[in-house]
Amino acid sequence: MTVPPEESRSAAEFPPVTRDRWRELALGVLRKSGVETGSPEEALASTTYDGVTIAPIYDASDLPGDPGLPGAVPYVRGSRPEGGWEVRQRHEVPDPEAILADLENGVNSLWLALDPEDLPRALERVHLNLISVTLDAGKRTREAAEVLLTLAGERGSTASGGPETHETHETPGTQGTQGTPGTQGTSGGLTGNLGADVLADARTAIELARRCVRDHPGLRAAVVDATPYHDAGGGDAEELGCSIAAGVAALRALTGAGLTMEQAFGQLEFRYAATADQFLTVAKLRAARRLWARVAEVCGVSGVPGAAQRQHAVTSSAMMTARDPWVNMLRTTLACFAAGTGGADAVTVQPFDARLGLPDAFARRIARNTQSLLVEEAGVARVIDPAGGSFYVERLTEDLAVRAWEWFQEIERAGGMAEALASGFVAGRLAATWERHSDGIATRRDPITGVSEFPDLAERPIGRRARPGRSTEESAGVHYAQGFEALRDLADAQESRPRVFLATIGPVASHTARASFAANLFQAGGIATVTGGAVTDPGEIAAAFAASGARIACLCSSDRLYAGHAEAVAAALRGAGAIKVWLAGKGDFEGVDANLHAGCDALAVLRTTFEDLGVAR
Repeated sequence: MTVPPEESRSAAEFPPVTRDRWRELALGVLRKSGVETGSPEEALASTTYDGVTIAPIYDASDLPGDPGLPGAVPYVRGSRPEGGWEVRQRHEVPDPEAILADLENGVNSLWLALDPEDLPRALERVHLNLISVTLDAGKRTREAAEVLLTLAGERGSTASGGPETHETHETPGTQGTQGTPGTQGTSGGLTGNLGADVLADARTAIELARRCVRDHPGLRAAVVDATPYHDAGGGDAEELGCSIAAGVAALRALTGAGLTMEQAFGQLEFRYAATADQFLTVAKLRAARRLWARVAEVCGVSGVPGAAQRQHAVTSSAMMTARDPWVNMLRTTLACFAAGTGGADAVTVQPFDARLGLPDAFARRIARNTQSLLVEEAGVARVIDPAGGSFYVERLTEDLAVRAWEWFQEIERAGGMAEALASGFVAGRLAATWERHSDGIATRRDPITGVSEFPDLAERPIGRRARPGRSTEESAGVHYAQGFEALRDLADAQESRPRVFLATIGPVASHTARASFAANLFQAGGIATVTGGAVTDPGEIAAAFAASGARIACLCSSDRLYAGHAEAVAAALRGAGAIKVWLAGKGDFEGVDANLHAGCDALAVLRTTFEDLGVAR
């Protein structure tokens, strides 16, 4: 239909949108919901588990100031003046075929969590002057580094280049990841990171840093790995603060051993977790660069080449689930998008089956193709800092940086990172944050799709080979889904799956919402639910309960029907042998033991149900 010109209106004719107008409308909605407040911003704000406030609305007044340009101090908008990132995949077993498959299909950086003796086999068909290699050998870092450096020397991958002139591992369509200075795509010279941990073994880190400075200018010696703080349950600001404290400790150790400050900065790479909360991940990586730029400023090397923080983002281990692991593909896609958008220099996407053991070829393929799709099809790497200028992202970046700097200063006052770790100061803070986060998971304020929400009791288990012992030990940490998954395992281990009868009172329209809610909650613990049908007669409901084989029942209906039927139905269920009667909703009724409702502690409900059924945990 064509709108006559006289009836059309241009955007300029609409009244201007102001924060005051938003406040007026928001207050009206809140009052209708029974919330009396003079500040909708405070009423609708939320706070992360480590204390960063998320406002309900942002505008230009929230912008913290000029974030600079990509590649320029303070590096908020990126450490480099060009886009793109390394596609870095992790390998935990020396499988040359799997490694070659990665390199021939979009991967241009290897992260090798291998013992030293396994490196020659893993790298037997790899051209070391064409990709970057990051080692992760734990206590055997010195040995692993020696093996890698020896291999590079034998193959001519020296600082000045070498005789290797073989075809590249790159395949058509991967150019979007090229162009990162000091990484893949160089004509010669070993690049990457030897993986030393300065806090764990300063002597090895110092020795390797000296060798890198002297002989391998494209290679770094040490990793400041912040993912253990994330995996221990810490929040984003805490992960950032710990990383800066660990980085400062590394600078002290390296410069104390004779390296210049500029050389010390150039030997560090930082590793962060990327989660499915894309905005927090984007802001975290941006804030990390700003924080490290502040350290460089204090150390007198601001703007010096190599002073910008080099970042490796890894999709979070804590967010991965063992149940319904296919959903992990969605989680890692969001996390990868956020990592690339946030300006990471290298990104690792964990395979969706990472919680189950060693990934298979299909899982590795999906992991690398996730990055290829984002780079090549979605074009995420075509624009530098695409989130830049967003009122929300810029404010969140600033607030995270401020909160993280405060935490960093607390660690420094506690004696520095080494002392704060040894005394339990850091562990105590992270544990307190995890306790708060755990409450959010238990009450399903923080839902986990496929686990605490929309579980599939009929899912087929997926088998994977066990990880090597060292990798298993190093992957210890919390998993967001662990409470619910433990109950699912317990339910699966029973000779007969535990079940709860849903006493649906009245027509479908009256009970379906609460019946669905109750079924979702019980099934999140592996407990099957049986529905009674659309009836109101207590006798019929009791007969259906008896036939179900269940011993616990849950009433599901509307408040209006509860008023007239709940107590009679509860009594009939008791007479039919129910040992406990729940009610979906709120309200006290004779014969009802407890209530299920939005915001209740779902894990507590499930654990109580197992106890009532005599199932030992």
